[in-house]
Amino acid sequence: MTDADELRTRTRALLAAHPPAAVDRAAFLEARFDAGLAWVHYPEGLGGLGAPRSLQAVVDAELEAAGAPDNDPRRIGIGLGMAAPTVLGFGTEEQKRRFLRPLWTGEEVWCQLFSEPGAGSDLAALGTRAVRDGESGDWVVNGQKVWTSSAHTARWAILIARTDPDLPKHRGITYFVCDMTDPGVEVRPLRQITGEAEFNEVFLTDVRIPDAHRLGEVGDGWKVTQTTLMNERVSIGGMRIPREGGMIGPVAAAWRDRPDLRTHDLHQRLLKLWVDAEVARLTGERLRQQLVAGQPGPEGSGMKLGFARLNQEISGLEVELLGEEGLLYDDWTMRRPELVDFTGRDAGYRYLRSKGNSIEGGTSEVLLNIVAERVLGLPAEPRTDKDVAWKDLAR
Repeated sequence: MTDADELRTRTRALLAAHPPAAVDRAAFLEARFDAGLAWVHYPEGLGGLGAPRSLQAVVDAELEAAGAPDNDPRRIGIGLGMAAPTVLGFGTEEQKRRFLRPLWTGEEVWCQLFSEPGAGSDLAALGTRAVRDGESGDWVVNGQKVWTSSAHTARWAILIARTDPDLPKHRGITYFVCDMTDPGVEVRPLRQITGEAEFNEVFLTDVRIPDAHRLGEVGDGWKVTQTTLMNERVSIGGMRIPREGGMIGPVAAAWRDRPDLRTHDLHQRLLKLWVDAEVARLTGERLRQQLVAGQPGPEGSGMKLGFARLNQEISGLEVELLGEEGLLYDDWTMRRPELVDFTGRDAGYRYLRSKGNSIEGGTSEVLLNIVAERVLGLPAEPRTDKDVAWKDLAR
């Protein structure tokens, strides 16, 4: 069993063989993955050592103290937080070895082709079709996806499509890995309230996906999807941040640096939100520690709920605190950013962008139902379409 001392020894050996000041970032990240120090709880040969997940903190502390480069979750968060655990859980050995290394190093960006114009909160109602070609064995996919972050920079996508319309909506879905460079994949920008287009809509026209890029069994895609969604909510709501990290940092800094802006009412609200942010940070840490025992559960939905509420309340307070300055916005130019940067922008951007937090990664309304039913054990809402064939549903 790998212990903390062995991990420290391995990490220091990596640093000695690949001094961060002497090698470029990509080379260091590749060497770290190959040494099993990317995510230590993954199997050997796949970026890990089969060690307890809790020991990742030992590696991270050593690397941070040495000033070693790290990957950027803001740019490759979908790959790290959603695609990787799904590939690990349901992929073949060949798929794991093909996809995990360039995913972790950031060489290949991933996106998520789940939501559709008629299947957002009710994701299981999706209508994108995948039909098996009897001669080649490939799947031919046609449909439209929407709200796809990073589709304009992604090489790969996790995709769910309907393979049997005669079954109820939660069945007859299959999960695939889609090559975003293939013919028939068209990405169009969706301009947001911020002026940017970090989201996209994606049109799939006769896109051929080899059966070797299927994750899980045919028709078992909803089960695979649950692994993705649960990990997504933990990665959003349980991000590792320092004290006063995230949205509360700029507001607290403005309060300290600008005494002319202070009022008693705003002071009381800031204190409450500061405490809420610290509670959320510590709860996120506890949630990550619970993951040591296995896959994330529905508790991650509660964390993601809190993340959205907190960001929107904090950004609203920041705009009030800054007054007229809070209404300024740095740049309305149509851009297609590679990442979302909350703290490196002005208050106006944070206020506008945070409005999406209660929609992306599962709407707050849907997550409230999940928490009520799966965490608190309350009666489920009636679902009259649960056993109806998808083809017979009203749309």
